[in-house]
Amino acid sequence: MGPLTLPPAGLVYVDANVLIYSVERIEPYRSLLEPMWEQAQGGSLTAVSSAVIATEVLVKPIREGNSEIEAQYREVFASNAFRLLDASYALFEDAARLRAETGLKTPDALHVATAFSVGCALFVSNDTDFHRVEGLPIVVLDDLIEP
Repeated sequence: MGPLTLPPAGLVYVDANVLIYSVERIEPYRSLLEPMWEQAQGGSLTAVSSAVIATEVLVKPIREGNSEIEAQYREVFASNAFRLLDASYALFEDAARLRAETGLKTPDALHVATAFSVGCALFVSNDTDFHRVEGLPIVVLDDLIEP
């Protein structure tokens, strides 16, 4: 398994699957992501995501009545190491344009538009659909894991 190469500073965009792997301790991804969270907690970088991530990650724990995991997500949302970003109408228009150009699903297009809007140094996901996006440094976690 190769390491996740992180920028020395700046904003790192976190996709929903990345947060799920981290909070729900899913290996081998959790270990791969640990340095990112350590740097975010240390203040050298900031993990960010669109507030739409809440609708993606909270569904399962709410459906299953898992209040412990639900609370852990809320702790991440409230932490200094993570910043939720609100979406404006202009951002939704940018997402529509990205969706038209790349075929990304609506939440994914919104994530990318958000990352572009704040100048993220890196976008971390495990969704290969993001390889279709140009102009944004994207890391797909499975690309770092040896077969």
